[in-house]
Amino acid sequence: MIAYGGFTNYGEDLGILMLDTRFPRIPGDVGNAKTFPFTVRYLTVKGAVPSRIVLEPDLALLQPFIDGAKELERLGVKAITTSCGFLAMFQRELSAAVKIPVFASSLLQIPFLYGIFGRRGKAGILTTRKASLGAAHFEGCGIKDIPLAINGMDDSPEFTRVFLHWGDKEGADRPLDVDMVRNELCASASELVAGNPDVGFIVLECTNMPPFRQEIQLACGRPVYDIVTLANYVHSGLFKGIGLS
Repeated sequence: MIAYGGFTNYGEDLGILMLDTRFPRIPGDVGNAKTFPFTVRYLTVKGAVPSRIVLEPDLALLQPFIDGAKELERLGVKAITTSCGFLAMFQRELSAAVKIPVFASSLLQIPFLYGIFGRRGKAGILTTRKASLGAAHFEGCGIKDIPLAINGMDDSPEFTRVFLHWGDKEGADRPLDVDMVRNELCASASELVAGNPDVGFIVLECTNMPPFRQEIQLACGRPVYDIVTLANYVHSGLFKGIGLS
């Protein structure tokens, strides 16, 4: 066997572009390395706080994310994802900037899932903030023509305080009440399905939601997918030969 070099580290197949946050990330969260059955490499995009992505999208952040993607590629990762589903708005630009697969958002699963679920009813989305999710994100993921049912955590105080307003005066720097967030997510998913009984499945937009996937499934009675299910799928097909390209 011939092994080729060129990198300092090997085996970190998935690179993850992280928002600039310091809130708690429990196992199951994309920002907790224990979430994955394989080794990942993280890179923080400085200044990319949640409010600049979700509340008031700042297009000036596109170049720092492109730079981060290129750096992860240079370091030898085989694919790249992110820590925020709202980065769907940058999907096309990020994937065009590097030569390896990029999946910026869990929402990229929707066309595939809608097809295998028979193209019936609606695709459900549970998002950090329904008021902020719109055309730019749908177009980036190729879902603008798919019927959608969306519910958000807009009125869920603990989830919003920690994951959207962490570090500012409203959010403060306090621990995460895991049980409260679990209850808020299950209530929001149940409300989504109650108002849209033709929803065949739900995709969790937010990368902080996957720790609660099983509880959400039980609460709403629908299959649930997220950034971790997508990462595991993409990783399963990557060529992972040591030092080979």
